[in-house]
Amino acid sequence: MIPVNHFDVRPTRGPAAAAMAQQSAVHLLEEVRAALAALELPLELPDTVGERALAAAALSQLDDYILPRWRSLDAPLLAVVGGSTGAGKSTLVNALAGHPVTRSGAIRPTTRQAILLHHPDDAPWFASAQVLPALHRVQGRAGQANTPASHAGTTPDPGAMNSLVLVSDPAIPPGVALLDAPDVDSIADDNRQLAGQLLAAADLWLFVTTANRYADAVPWKLLLDAAARDILLAVVLDRVPAGAEQEVSADLRGMLAQASLAGAQLFTVPEAALDELGMLPPAVVAPIHAWLAEISADAAGRAAIARRTLRGTVRALAGKLTQLSAAAQQQHDAGVRLGQEAGAAFSEAGANIAKATSGGTLLRGEVLARWQDFVGTGDLFRALESGIGRVRDRIGAFFKGQPAPAVKVEVAIETGLQAVIVDQAARACERADRAWRAGPAGRALLGGDDLGALGEGFPAQVAAEIRAWQGEVLDLIRTEGATKRSHARWLSLGVNGLGVVLMVVVFSLTGGLTGAEVGIAGGTAVVGQKLLEAVFGEEAVRRLTVAARTSLAARCSGLLEREEQRFLLRLGDLGQGQAGQLAELARGLAALGASGGGKQA
Repeated sequence: MIPVNHFDVRPTRGPAAAAMAQQSAVHLLEEVRAALAALELPLELPDTVGERALAAAALSQLDDYILPRWRSLDAPLLAVVGGSTGAGKSTLVNALAGHPVTRSGAIRPTTRQAILLHHPDDAPWFASAQVLPALHRVQGRAGQANTPASHAGTTPDPGAMNSLVLVSDPAIPPGVALLDAPDVDSIADDNRQLAGQLLAAADLWLFVTTANRYADAVPWKLLLDAAARDILLAVVLDRVPAGAEQEVSADLRGMLAQASLAGAQLFTVPEAALDELGMLPPAVVAPIHAWLAEISADAAGRAAIARRTLRGTVRALAGKLTQLSAAAQQQHDAGVRLGQEAGAAFSEAGANIAKATSGGTLLRGEVLARWQDFVGTGDLFRALESGIGRVRDRIGAFFKGQPAPAVKVEVAIETGLQAVIVDQAARACERADRAWRAGPAGRALLGGDDLGALGEGFPAQVAAEIRAWQGEVLDLIRTEGATKRSHARWLSLGVNGLGVVLMVVVFSLTGGLTGAEVGIAGGTAVVGQKLLEAVFGEEAVRRLTVAARTSLAARCSGLLEREEQRFLLRLGDLGQGQAGQLAELARGLAALGASGGGKQA
């Protein structure tokens, strides 16, 4: 990402400097768009639903309004006529056009798709995909209510919400198009969403309300957004009863002033009977028509309106990016916590496995029985009782005998070690799954999947790792024996046997056992340790034990990490970089909004 200070948004003079500033600003806006498109908020945190909607709306506003308007300040203005259900928006649009162009009536919602009225000279701009590119263009006709047959029933056509009906009408002043938007408080979700999208793409608003509904909460939420954008706003107070105009207007002006909208233009439309075509008397909308005509006649004024709204919208977008930066940081922090919960569960499993494989726990049961069969408990134990020094004299006889096959001990070790690792891994999966399901973010990530059970094939993977470790232990014995030429005959007869002995010593206490240790496991380890020392010497035995134990620990850790990854992969990329990138772009937008700008032909 290009640093914020790369975007020189200070006012400049001269065509070349202005072109460079324009290019830099568009580059910044395109970077903002890319960052919003790439933004993922996968964790279900308390505010995530609203933050996702905020990101989607910001992205739409960039495409629908900010980028096209920044590139063309002198393009026709888009005046969106919005308001509450039944406020009389369509009736007002028809009155401004001087004939029916959009359907009005008692059926709600009346406006089911956006209808844009423009002067014929402005057709190329609105027919192109430069503004509101996500809406499919449908060509309407002037002089009639534009409600296609497929949209005429009470059931909305799903495609209507994705279309924009263009009506070319000479009655509309050039340079200012009127867009009849769906109700902002419509009972239909799609209508409300489209109304918000259209209002976000407006250069100016004609906000229509009525004498008995001007204090409703939903419209005021949008009016506060207008204040944040510094958009040129005209409020049309419709259906004002005779004699109530002064009182109602004063109250509404006070509310507008409290919302930092004291500069909004306020028009009142008195209650009036409609003619047979459903049209208002031309006189009641004449002030509004004159206001639009005045804007139309002043090209420089239109550019100033566009620049003002654009600056305010960019500043508002900077605030949204700051909010989304905080949301991305919260996602990162929540992901870290979930990762730590999974990590704690598997770290505990690793510690338990390490304890079991170094404290003599495995030297019991079947492993101990097979070891005793292999070593025997007669002469060697008596030799240990009468003096360690006599062990060396008996080792030769020991290896010339017929001990039980070492493979039985290896199999017992494999079975016992596998049981420990599988059990601890299963417990870790259960703990991690339980911890994640305790909160909404973890529950959403897990969904219906049962990660509390071990992954498919895990026991077989454990068995394979244990066998590989046992092979590695035998290789250690062979490598060490190659330097002990005096014991070559013993090694040739007992590589597997010595390997089994080393495995047993690995499973003894970390520091090794001495004759003072008690218990069957301790005595068993003493036998193994002394046998190895008789062949390789104390230093070599210490080195072999450390190497074998380190290898086993690494393999156990790898097995647990594979299971832990089943959880961590659900988190995806929740890197803190997203939050930092959005914060930096927000600073760039704030500077850009303060400077003004945009291209004027």
